[in-house]
Amino acid sequence: MSDVRLSHVDKHYGDAQALFDISLDIKDGDFVVFVGPSGCGKSTLLRSIAGLEGISAGTISIGSEDVTHVAPSDRGVAMVFQSYALYPHMTVRENMEFGMKINGVDRKTRRARVDEAARILQLQDYLNRKPAHLSGGQRQRVAIGRAIVKEPKVFLFDEPLSNLDAKLRIQMRVELEALHSKLGATMIYVTHDQVEAMTMADTIVVLNKGRVEQVGPPMELYHRPRTQFVADFIGAPAMNFLKVRSEGGAVRYNGNAVENPLPSAPADVVSLGIRPEHIELTQPGSGAFDATIEVKEALGGESYLYAIAPEGERIVVKTGGDDPTKHGDVVGLKFPAERIHLFGADGTNLSLS
Repeated sequence: MSDVRLSHVDKHYGDAQALFDISLDIKDGDFVVFVGPSGCGKSTLLRSIAGLEGISAGTISIGSEDVTHVAPSDRGVAMVFQSYALYPHMTVRENMEFGMKINGVDRKTRRARVDEAARILQLQDYLNRKPAHLSGGQRQRVAIGRAIVKEPKVFLFDEPLSNLDAKLRIQMRVELEALHSKLGATMIYVTHDQVEAMTMADTIVVLNKGRVEQVGPPMELYHRPRTQFVADFIGAPAMNFLKVRSEGGAVRYNGNAVENPLPSAPADVVSLGIRPEHIELTQPGSGAFDATIEVKEALGGESYLYAIAPEGERIVVKTGGDDPTKHGDVVGLKFPAERIHLFGADGTNLSLS
């Protein structure tokens, strides 16, 4: 079994604390993505699992073994970094064989493992080339191949696609998903890109200032964010937020009552959230309020309308590609009650039952 368990993990750098009481259970064969803004602790957490960082408290187990104090080379993990870290004077085959060679793996086994990894990654035609003669995507596949030949219990990826251009990132994303399906291995992946997290993960771990904010399947986090931080971070474009107040059980914005997903608005509600695709366009005067279209982005199959709300907030509305609305139009915005999220002063989603 290649499940990974973290129990009450803390990490200190002197007086500064980077990780706070993190407990996670990662199932054998899962593709788990750690996501969050820069400085949230996601790479520190990954490096702690790898053994490249020692932890200050708690335990880390891989399978049935407590590896908290085990050397990185003995943990049964393989890590793929943001930088490819390939030896420029070695061929692709030599790069992929190198780790096995220094660990005493015999030549026949080395060649067989490299040939199989090359087949999986479609690198057969590049085994005798050196890194300088490869594209960025090919170099990243070599780095992944070097991890595959180790036959690890767990694969660890630290922002492996961030150096690639947008088109190649999409291609490599699909290749990594296919690789996970072929190998059925446990994979833990770090990224700041929530699109990567949504498209690749079985489970997403959202981190915020060294703490776990929420754990769950991508669509659960998208539709049922427990906090305003998760609601804001997951989704592109981001969820819209309006400052609101509770009055007599109603939710009010700019003095007017808006739809309420709850029988009565909690007294501590301070923010209303709704995703761009859930806002409905209506005639002026017939929605929650009227807004003026400031910018329209027509993308072919869909359009994004950037509207200015009565109190100056910018609202993003996702519509169909043939939507006729244009710059300067005044429209009504309707918020279906079942699509609204209400957040308290502490950021908690008050709408979740």
